[in-house]
Amino acid sequence: MNIVLWVIAGLLTLAFLVAGVVKLAQPKDRLAVSGMAWTEDFSPGVVKGIGALEVLAAFGLVLPAVTKIAPVLTPLAALGIALIMAGAVVVHARRAESPVIAVNLVLLALAAVVAWGRFGPYAF
Repeated sequence: MNIVLWVIAGLLTLAFLVAGVVKLAQPKDRLAVSGMAWTEDFSPGVVKGIGALEVLAAFGLVLPAVTKIAPVLTPLAALGIALIMAGAVVVHARRAESPVIAVNLVLLALAAVVAWGRFGPYAF
C-alpha cells in the first residue's frame, strides 16, 4: 500500500504542478480561450492564487516525505488538494460543466486516499 500511495502522490504532483504552472504563466484571457472557461468567473489574482496553491500542494505531496523534514505536511497537502477539488466541483457544477466535474471528483478521491493513508495506517 505504501507503493500505491507513492504512485498516487507522484501522479497528483505531476498533474497539479503542470496545472499550477500553466495558471501562473499564462494570462487569464488566454486560459479562458484554451478551455478553462471557469476563469471568466474570477479575477486574475484569484486565478494566479489558485495556481500558486496547486504548485505548493504538488511540492508538499512529495518533498516533506522525501526529505524527512516535517513529513506531516504530506497528508496536509493531500487534504489541501482535496479541498481545492471540492471547490472546483462547486464551480463547475454551477457552470453546468459536467465532464470536468468527473475529473475533479477523481482527483479529489485520489487526494483523499493519500491523506487517509498518510494520516492513518501508512504514515511516515
